[in-house]
Amino acid sequence: QVQVFESGGGSVQAGGSLTVSCTTTKSTFSRYSLGWFRQAPGKEREFVAWLSASGARTYYLDSVKGRSTISRDNEERTVSLQMNDLVVEDTGVYYCAGRLGTGPWNYWGQGTQVTVSS
Repeated sequence: QVQVFESGGGSVQAGGSLTVSCTTTKSTFSRYSLGWFRQAPGKEREFVAWLSASGARTYYLDSVKGRSTISRDNEERTVSLQMNDLVVEDTGVYYCAGRLGTGPWNYWGQGTQVTVSS
């Protein structure tokens, strides 16, 4: 059974930084493109960042572009999202996910809470 370990969530003041990470025991981790999604209270889950399986390409939600970095460590089977200059609107539960090719996203773990206060 695949296990997922999430870390790095928490509370921070606006302007601060946080890194959320997700480590999985999935043996085929390196084949997946990876993503981060978030869900704010009362809102739909939204895409935040994407990283290709090769690690060469990234894509970000416009509102986080320039202040967030998604990265992967295939040996550690970990995907991380570093976020700087946090704003209140970044508050939400952050979920990591993996995708094979153009298949559906598979959400891993229960999510980790990020709370940004003004």
